[in-house]
Amino acid sequence: MTTTVETVSAAARTAPAAVIVAIDGPSGTGKSSTSKAVAAKLGLSYLDTGAQYRAITWWMLNNGIDVQDAAEVATAAAKPVIVSGTDPSAPTITVDGEDAAGPIRTQEVTSKVSAVSAVPEVRARITELQRSIATAAEIGIVVEGRDIGTTVLPDADLKIFLTASPEARAARRSGELKGSDLAATKEALIKRDTADSSRKTSPLAKADDAVEVDTTELTLQQVIECVVTLVEEKRAAK
Repeated sequence: MTTTVETVSAAARTAPAAVIVAIDGPSGTGKSSTSKAVAAKLGLSYLDTGAQYRAITWWMLNNGIDVQDAAEVATAAAKPVIVSGTDPSAPTITVDGEDAAGPIRTQEVTSKVSAVSAVPEVRARITELQRSIATAAEIGIVVEGRDIGTTVLPDADLKIFLTASPEARAARRSGELKGSDLAATKEALIKRDTADSSRKTSPLAKADDAVEVDTTELTLQQVIECVVTLVEEKRAAK
């Protein structure tokens, strides 16, 4: 029995400290790819908060809710059951038990998600969900989005804000969306930035204590290595 206790105690002493990492930034900066890779490399859970807003938007569209009517969206905000899987190697999301990973990435959802996300009742509902997931992550978690460090998890152990030039972001997004027009993609990104940054409730913004990483001239691997180093430094200091 003594040996078992000592073994457990030794394991507890050598186990890396659990950390909550908030990664924010606009579309096309490499948030998702970086966050998943960092979480996988460091054995942390992972949460794509943007997928949750897409999920509730998809549900609204499927259930005949006028997403331009803020009052109607607010009334329906509490109805869908959204469940996010936090395995970085295979993140999942379901709405009312239905796999929504593919459907939430359609252009229709993309064009409507900013309007739905701007409704305070929607943000309150999703923020509560995000906080509960982060709190339950015993091994630590990487949470990516647009208002994580400022609103959702203001006490996160580490906050990172990824940026990149509009041109670089548009080129990356066009590469993801085969056959898309570069100029149109850039215009759509800038329009999304404006909507997200100017909304009254939890706008896209860099937290005062966030580390800013400009990914314009960096490869994805370089960004991942940079963030991994920042997380490891934070773990070591805990």
